[in-house]
Amino acid sequence: MSGRLRLSNRVAIVTGAAGGIGLETSFQFASEGALVLLADLNQAAVDAAAARVKKHFPNSQAFGVKCDVSKEIQVEALIASAVEKWGRLDVMFNNAGIMHPEDGGAHDVEDEIWDLTQNINVKGVWYGCKHAVLAMRENKADPAKGLKAGGSIINVASLVAIVGAATPQLAYTASKGAVLALTRELAIVHALENIRFNALCPGPIRTPMLIDFLNTPQKLARRLVHNPMGRFGEAVEQAKAVVFLASDDSSFVNGTDFLVDGGLCAAYVTAEGQATEPPIGLATMLE
Repeated sequence: MSGRLRLSNRVAIVTGAAGGIGLETSFQFASEGALVLLADLNQAAVDAAAARVKKHFPNSQAFGVKCDVSKEIQVEALIASAVEKWGRLDVMFNNAGIMHPEDGGAHDVEDEIWDLTQNINVKGVWYGCKHAVLAMRENKADPAKGLKAGGSIINVASLVAIVGAATPQLAYTASKGAVLALTRELAIVHALENIRFNALCPGPIRTPMLIDFLNTPQKLARRLVHNPMGRFGEAVEQAKAVVFLASDDSSFVNGTDFLVDGGLCAAYVTAEGQATEPPIGLATMLE
């Protein structure tokens, strides 16, 4: 049995990589042997993130690239740069997204916020899928390196695409529903090319984006009471799910709404008691 790491020699792109789930996933990818291109709108932040990955995994290759995923030409260039640098693309993690604090219900959200959210959360994923497929079609199997034709594309959706909520964020919810639908369809279209598509559906995760949105004690308490484990999830718990979906461990997993929500979608009434202890991710542990 080979001692090769799960993502050895695989070329991976992570969008929204400067923080949160994207940063932790970049650490996890590097720890599993992947060559990682980190992309983010903030050039300084993504360069710092890539430097941290290389510092803690000296044998890894990690580079930062500025990319606005709502601009197709920038996404196309991002993917082309990975192929130019390493000769292929094996994993595309379309993670970049926004949850705007001015989002709300049907009568609250402004057109500007709606359009911005759809442009990043839906168009950005579409562009990433579109150009990743074109790159992955050129992948050749290399058994000596553990590489196969095709690839894995993981799109970030959300549990709000599956269940409704009385704390509305309509633009965000609609965008994540669109991500689920396009992921399912692409999974079927490209299955015979061995290009797998899966949608990661996180429950509430303790990231700056969520905490910024839950900007009052009432909003915070309203969310926490519904979590069966008594806490928000951590970025590392999503990142390890992404590693699974990126690797051959999930070779027959395709077109799924991959829920990582601590049981929230399965809950009717949550139990009272002490919250469970969260794990610590590499991005936090390796400061």
